[in-house]
Amino acid sequence: MEQAPAPLPSAWRYALYLLPPEPWYGLGTRWLGRCARTSAAISADEREAFVREAGIDLATLDCWTEAPRQYGLHATFKPPFRLASDRTVDELDAALRRFAQQQQTFAIEPALQTLRGFLAWRLRHGDPARDRLHRLADACVAEFDAFRAPPPPTELARRRRAGLSDAQERHLQRWGYPYVFGTFTFHITLTGRLDHAEQLACYRALEATRVVQPPAMPIDHIALFSQPAPEAPFTVARVYRFDGSTEDFDAAQSALSA
Repeated sequence: MEQAPAPLPSAWRYALYLLPPEPWYGLGTRWLGRCARTSAAISADEREAFVREAGIDLATLDCWTEAPRQYGLHATFKPPFRLASDRTVDELDAALRRFAQQQQTFAIEPALQTLRGFLAWRLRHGDPARDRLHRLADACVAEFDAFRAPPPPTELARRRRAGLSDAQERHLQRWGYPYVFGTFTFHITLTGRLDHAEQLACYRALEATRVVQPPAMPIDHIALFSQPAPEAPFTVARVYRFDGSTEDFDAAQSALSA
């Protein structure tokens, strides 16, 4: 008899993300210094070897990656949200299972680029899967909006400090986040905001690694991340694959296990 899955954790916030596969996950996790699967810090020895190869020092790398480290290596489909008062995490789990089984696997071609002052893996120019990826992200935002509690005024004010366009302001009011639908840009964040010289140094450091990245990255799942309390790091709660299977990660396993 198939064993029933463990119940999902109750959390302060949830998010629907892409959990990048290997080799992007191993490289990005060593770069950020924390594993989103287990919330474990990457060992100092492993990171020291990595920064020597990249030609930078660990203190500099930690400074560059402080902001994205809390979220773990990911790409956003539906940004962090608090669960609506009339919804349960079990209902969210069931909805994600149904939704994932309705999707089909495809692949994108990511490349290292800048976006709004930070470095990320983004779609290559002219990627033929762009529209398909955007439709998936749009569906995640719309289909699961009934699970989202309205954001508090302090969060809206924080978003507005970045300076929003009219379209971004409309999205913020309707969907609780400014960068969705027509203003959505796929990205796997690797740094916080950097000045131009830091961006160049960071780009050179990542390009200097010996990790060979395939030309295509499969998009075959939705990952539910959870944040147990304000300011706590996000970790993977469950992965919902498009073939109908799910995957949970044991906190005791190696941070970089496949």
